[in-house]
Amino acid sequence: GLRAGSLQVVATDHCAFTTKQKQMGRGDFTRIPNGTGGLEDRMPVLWTRGVATGRLTMNEFVAVTSTNIARILNLYPKKGAIAVGSDADIVVWDPKATKTISAKTQLSVIDYNVFEGVSCEGLPRATLSRGEIVWNDGKIIATPGRGRFVPRAPWPAPALALHKWKKHTADKKIPR
Repeated sequence: GLRAGSLQVVATDHCAFTTKQKQMGRGDFTRIPNGTGGLEDRMPVLWTRGVATGRLTMNEFVAVTSTNIARILNLYPKKGAIAVGSDADIVVWDPKATKTISAKTQLSVIDYNVFEGVSCEGLPRATLSRGEIVWNDGKIIATPGRGRFVPRAPWPAPALALHKWKKHTADKKIPR
């Protein structure tokens, strides 16, 4: 897992399908919409179950939530770093803030939460995008349309290494 280094990234398949929408698959599971909510709670749950328990360091938390994916997608150091020339995409974190996760209080529109009842210690307080506060204490304050396409070069080092490894380990015909 994360501690052993076999997982480098923690992400979500956030798809806000309601219970009614999920029930479309009754009788035919192939019609169940994929994914569930998780975007809002991913970091607090990871902090609570990882950093607060001593299973992850704060640096490992940052790595698996931002730095590593920026490297994998060949966006580092523009993304995933706090440095001169980087975009200043930053989450301001309060390690002592607490909450109990509930569908009734979540920001998502879905009517359930897979983490219902989980108590979290460590919450985001603000989010900056390119140095501008876009979310603060539960309120989105971003200007609509401020997002930007972020171009990236192909073949970041991890993807290139994986491509070479797959080519190297692919089945090969043995002449007989």
